[in-house]
Amino acid sequence: MRRTGALALLSALAHGSLAAANSLPRGVGPEFARFYTNKSAFTCISNPSITLEPAQINDNSCDCPDGSDEPGTAACSHIDSLSPEQPLPGSITGTTNTTNALPGFWCANAGHIGNYVPFMYVNDGVCDYELCCDGSDEFAHVGGIQCENRCDAIGKEHRRLEEERRQSKERSAKRKRTMAKEARELRRRVEARVSTLKAELEGLEIKKEELQKKYEEVERSERNKVVKAGGQGGRLGVLVGHAKARVAKLRDALDKLLDQRDDLQDRVEQLEDILTKLKEEYNPNFNDEGVKAAVKAWEDYAAGQAGEKPSEISDTEITELLKEDGESSGINWAEFENSEESDADVIYNWEAYLPGPVNDFVRDKIELLRVWAIEKGILADNRSGAKESRLVTAAREALNAVKNDISSKKANLEEQQRDLEKDYGVDDIFRALKGKCVNSDVGEYNYELCWMERATQKSKKGHGNTNMGNFVRIDKEIADEEERPDGKSLGRGERMVLRYENGQGCWNGPQRRTDVWLACAEVDELWRVTESEKCIYKMEVGTPAACEDVQEPRVRTKDEL
Repeated sequence: MRRTGALALLSALAHGSLAAANSLPRGVGPEFARFYTNKSAFTCISNPSITLEPAQINDNSCDCPDGSDEPGTAACSHIDSLSPEQPLPGSITGTTNTTNALPGFWCANAGHIGNYVPFMYVNDGVCDYELCCDGSDEFAHVGGIQCENRCDAIGKEHRRLEEERRQSKERSAKRKRTMAKEARELRRRVEARVSTLKAELEGLEIKKEELQKKYEEVERSERNKVVKAGGQGGRLGVLVGHAKARVAKLRDALDKLLDQRDDLQDRVEQLEDILTKLKEEYNPNFNDEGVKAAVKAWEDYAAGQAGEKPSEISDTEITELLKEDGESSGINWAEFENSEESDADVIYNWEAYLPGPVNDFVRDKIELLRVWAIEKGILADNRSGAKESRLVTAAREALNAVKNDISSKKANLEEQQRDLEKDYGVDDIFRALKGKCVNSDVGEYNYELCWMERATQKSKKGHGNTNMGNFVRIDKEIADEEERPDGKSLGRGERMVLRYENGQGCWNGPQRRTDVWLACAEVDELWRVTESEKCIYKMEVGTPAACEDVQEPRVRTKDEL
């Protein structure tokens, strides 16, 4: 705990409170010097109606309500110092001030940086080198404490660190400029790709229309050709196909008709049995005219059936009719279907009537003629036994290939356009980081941040990975934390925050979310990971992308000299 100092010792020094004619009272900072230049009288800074003798300054007696008469003692330390937001003293006139008009005791710290020390630290017997490296705040030597002046060494170290920070900022800014250049080039490539895809799609659409027309023309042309098709020869082949289908239908109808005949025969036999029993068992002594008429009708029907013998088709004949066609029975359709002859085959068989020496020559020429006719669409190419000609197949495949190419390029174009609309920060800076990752070990987990993609928590014990969120947008927030000695700190001020949301759901909780706070650093580093709330994480990350731009020194040209 700090000591307030011995007031008795300070009163003995009061007579030297006002220095030589051209100097300021002890503890007065340069911005307050104008209030202490009048050698005949002193007016309280915030209370100008109160005037004091110059000898009352630093006399260890708090005479001004704002404490401005004691800039170099702790006599007015009980009065609150000005807050950073309060205007400089001198701008308030004619009012009563309950706070100290001075921010503290001024240490000039020659060789380093001047600084204000809280009044309660003055002559408390503690050397506050981090605030007052020249030791002037302990001028009374309370308790025999005399603080040496260390400003030269502290200032030198401070300047060294500041130079390192400056150079680090310059390197970071240079790296950021390089990243911005990379981002511009990457965006240019995407834009070029979009333009190329649009041009290619326009050409493919035209080509698709042409191929569609060609396919329809080839299909119509091939359909109307009287040549062998699908293994059938010419007009005879077409007729054979229709006949075979007709015979198959008649067989099915005959089979159904025979089934119906058998059912009707069974029903007739059942009715005949019923009527036979009625005739045998009825009592002729009953005068039931209806029964007598039925019995008489049955006797007439039975007499007629006995005289007529209906002609019936035999089972053997039925079997023959229903037997499937083949080489040994029925019609041998294969004999017609597999015939190599067609209406046009006479062209191919001319060489059979030619003399032997000329045969080979003519066969080759006819084959060339056949190939030419197929390629020109005059004849269909049915040598492979396919259901359609090679020309139709080729036309359809070409059309489908163009359609597939159009579909693929449209999907690629939509993806590239979405990429151009995505927020990559100022100057598209994060485009240069897209897909790259940084990670850090924290406790039992390894945390990984993949720029513009996702944040992941990986267990070191092999329990799998947990998605902590997927990138959504870029925001800005105000950080109020103190600077850390290691320099890995957000510091105070406005910071970029990357929002990663819609991660893996917590057990009995919300979906995971991660806020990535960015600060300036020479390289990409994941500094810290904390869980502020259940399944809501905060990552502190250093990256050149978050650095302020530092202009490089301008090189003067010869024309400017």
